[in-house]
Amino acid sequence: MNNIYCSQGHQNPPGTKFCLQCGENILEKMGSSGILAGQILSDRYVIVRQLGQGGFGKTYLAEDINRFREPCVLKEFSPQVQTPYVVQKAEELFQREASVLYKLQHHQIPRFREFLKTNIQGQESLFLVQDHVAGETYNSLLQARRQQGLNFTETEVRQLLQQILPVLAYIHAEGVIHRDISPDNLMLRNVDQLPVLIDFGGVKQVAATVASQYYQSGGNSSPTGGTLLGKIGFAPPEQMQTGIVSPHSDLYALAVTVLVLLTGKNPQELLDTTNLTWQWRQEIRLSPELGRILDRMLSPKPSDRYQTARQILDILNPSTVNNPSPPQPNVNPTVGTVAVSPVSAPKPVPTPSVAPSSPQTTSIWTTTNVLIVLFSLLASAGLLWWGLNNRPTNNIGSDPDITFTPTPTDTTPSEPQDNFSPAERERKRKLRERRQQLSINRNFYVSLVNQIFWDRNPSLKGQILTEEPKDEELRAEWDRTAADTLNKLAAISSKSRRQMGTYSSAERDRWKVEVNRRNVSSRALYDLGDAAFFRVFPEHKGKNFIEQPIGQVWHAYVNDKLNAILANTALTKIVFTSGTTGKTVSGTLTPGNGKVFIAGLAKEQNMEVKLDASSQILLSVYTPSGKVTFLEDSTQRNLTKTLTETGFYEFVVVSNGTKSLDYSLTLTAENPPEPEPEPTPTPTSTPTVEPTPEPTPEPTPEPTPETNPI
Repeated sequence: MNNIYCSQGHQNPPGTKFCLQCGENILEKMGSSGILAGQILSDRYVIVRQLGQGGFGKTYLAEDINRFREPCVLKEFSPQVQTPYVVQKAEELFQREASVLYKLQHHQIPRFREFLKTNIQGQESLFLVQDHVAGETYNSLLQARRQQGLNFTETEVRQLLQQILPVLAYIHAEGVIHRDISPDNLMLRNVDQLPVLIDFGGVKQVAATVASQYYQSGGNSSPTGGTLLGKIGFAPPEQMQTGIVSPHSDLYALAVTVLVLLTGKNPQELLDTTNLTWQWRQEIRLSPELGRILDRMLSPKPSDRYQTARQILDILNPSTVNNPSPPQPNVNPTVGTVAVSPVSAPKPVPTPSVAPSSPQTTSIWTTTNVLIVLFSLLASAGLLWWGLNNRPTNNIGSDPDITFTPTPTDTTPSEPQDNFSPAERERKRKLRERRQQLSINRNFYVSLVNQIFWDRNPSLKGQILTEEPKDEELRAEWDRTAADTLNKLAAISSKSRRQMGTYSSAERDRWKVEVNRRNVSSRALYDLGDAAFFRVFPEHKGKNFIEQPIGQVWHAYVNDKLNAILANTALTKIVFTSGTTGKTVSGTLTPGNGKVFIAGLAKEQNMEVKLDASSQILLSVYTPSGKVTFLEDSTQRNLTKTLTETGFYEFVVVSNGTKSLDYSLTLTAENPPEPEPEPTPTPTSTPTVEPTPEPTPEPTPEPTPETNPI
C-alpha cells in the first residue's frame, strides 16, 4: 500500500482521513472517489489532481519525482470486474499498446513514458504515463469564441490542416491509427502555439476489447455492444459499424473537426442522415479549393476519399509535391505551414515540377526556359558552395530555419507578398533577415510577436490579418512590433536565443541542479533573470506568463544568468580572512544586471549586512534552507540577524536603474560573547573564520509572483 500526503507534503499511512501532523482533511481534497492528491504511485508519481474520467478509468495530472517533478499525465484503466482473466488480458493488451505508443517520437505528440501496474486499495490498476501538454483543447477554444458569436476562420483551419496533417502522415507511416480525432483531442500548446494530437483511441480500444471478450466468455451480458470505438458524428460510418479503421478514417474525422470549428455546430446538425451528405454550405462559404478537399475527405464511400495525409498536403502546398516522405521524429513537421500571424502566408510559387493549371501541348523547353533552368542550376550550385563554407561553428545546431522548419524555402509570415507595396516588401525583407541574423526560430518568432501585438491591441486578439489593402496599416503596426521585439532580443546570447520555443519545466529543473552545485538557489538565479527581463519587458511584471511565448524570452534571460553564475562572473564567494569578522565587496551594476554573493556562516552567529548604494539597487538575503527570507527585492540598506542555520547564505544585488550604479556591500559575522561564570571579564572571542558546513539541500521555493516559474 502507498502512503498518502496532505497538501503540505506531510506523509501519512494508507487510509488516513486527517493528516497526523497538521490535521488537514485529506479526503476533502478530491472527494471520496479517485486517487487522492499527494498520493505517490510506484514510489515515483505524485498525484496532483484528477483531470477527467471516462468509461474505463480516470486521468490524473502527476509529477515525476525521478525527473525533478516534471508534470505528466497518468491514464488509468481500472476495470469494474476484477477477475484473473480480465486483469491478465488487460495487462497483455496494454503492454502491446504501450509498445506501439512508445515508438511514436514526434514533436506534436505527447511523449509516452511507461506502462505502470500498481495495486491501489487492493485493486489492480493499469496506467499509461505520458507527458503533460500545457494548453487548451480546440473544443475549449471554440466554446470561448462561441460566447463572442465567433467561429474559426478559413485561414485558421487551413493552418490547422497544414500543421496537423504532417503528424497524421507520421503516425500512419508507423502503422498507427488515432481512431478518435475531434476538437477534444487536439490541443493548442501554449509554448509554441502548435496543435498537439492527444488521447489515442487505441488505449480505449484495448479497454473495450477486454470488456467485450469478458462478456462474450459468459461473464455477463455485454452493455457495450462490442468493441466499436469513435465519437458519433466524427468517426466515418464504417468505423462505427464494423470497427475497421485505416488512415482515411482519421482524415474523415479531421474533416468533421474542421467543419465543427468553422460552423460552431455539432456534426449531427450538419449531416443529412437520409443520404449521408454533409450540408455545410448552408452554414459557411469557403474557397472552392478547400471546399473540394473537405468534400472528398468526407466521402461516404471510403475508396473515394484521400487515402493519405500527404495527398491533402500536396494540394494545400503545391511546392512540396516533390517531398512526399513523412517528417522525421523530433523535428517540427511544419512543411508549408501557415503560421499564426497578422499576415497570411505567401502564396506558394509553382516550380517546374508542378503541372500547369491547364493542359498545354507545346513543349516547355523554349530557349528562354532552357536559359532560366541553367541560371537556376548555377545559382543553386553557388548557394550550395556558400552554405558549405559558411556553416555555423557552434555545437548547438545550424540555422533554425533548417533545424526547426525543414521547408524547401523560407516562407515566413513576414515575407513580402506580390501585391504589397515596394516599401512594405522591403520592410518585411529586413525583418526576415534580422530574425535570421539573430538565429530565432520562425514559428516561435511569429507566436511571440502575435502575443505582443495582441496585448497592445486586445480588440484584435486572435484575428488573422489579411494581405488585403484594408489591413495595410495593421500590418505596418505588426511589423513595427516585430522590429521592436527583435531589437530587444538582441541583448540575449545567440545560444539562448536559439533555444527559445523549446524551454520547459525540465530545463528549469536542470538549472536548479546546476546552481545548487554552486551553493546557489534557483530563487537567486531567478532574481538575476527577473531584473534583466523586466528591464526590457516591464509590462509583464506581476503577470503569470511562464507558459506563454513571452515566457520563453524570460527563460532565455535566465539561461544567460545561469551561464554567468557558472562562469563566476555573476557569483562571488565571500571569505573572511584569518583574524577578521567582516568583509566588504563592491562593484558597478549596469541596468538590469545583478550579482550573487554567498557566504558560509554558522548557527548562533550575529550577522550584520550593510549596503551602500542607490535605492534603485535592490537587495535580497536568503537562508540556506530557503525556509526564511530575510530580504527580497528590498530597498532596505541595513540588516541585523542572529542566525538559526548553518550553511551558505545568499546576498543578491540587482539594478533597476537606467544607468550604471555603484554599490558597496559589507558583511559582518561574529560569534555571541561567552557567558561570564566569574566576575572577571571574559577575553574577547576569536574572530570567526569562514565555516565549511555541508551544503544544505535546497527546498522547492515558492515562485516569485512575477514569473511563477515552478
